[in-house]
Amino acid sequence: MTDTAPADTAPSGSGRPALGGFHHFSATVNDVEDSAAWYERVLGLQRIPASFPHADEARSGYGVVLLDAQSGVILGLHHHEGHERAPADERRTGLDHIAFAVPERADLDRWAEWLDGLGIAHRGVADETDPMPYSVLVFRDPDNIQLELAHMPG
Repeated sequence: MTDTAPADTAPSGSGRPALGGFHHFSATVNDVEDSAAWYERVLGLQRIPASFPHADEARSGYGVVLLDAQSGVILGLHHHEGHERAPADERRTGLDHIAFAVPERADLDRWAEWLDGLGIAHRGVADETDPMPYSVLVFRDPDNIQLELAHMPG
């Protein structure tokens, strides 16, 4: 066994296979169609015209996939039979939030204006310094899932 990782894997010496980037994120939602329409309207995501059965639960659930062709962000919205139909709560085990990167700090101000125009509540842009410099705009989707738009200076 060697301590040196091949050039196409993770940092030298870790032995961990390489990651190629973020592929997609999926969340269970109360109403797939309402949520899909919201993400299309608010984030400008485009729906892939097919439903995807769950790998191990093809008869009890499905997902709708939305794509941002410019960034490559893929978001899945899932329906499960027997879903409790409750709002998301980051204080329970599971999802805390989803954060999307924006290229420039000024993009956050433009997003805040966009959300205002759509009547979507948000906390305003916060410029933070601790534990490192970053700026963030926080809002929630129809299922109460916290969404963030974030910028970290280069």
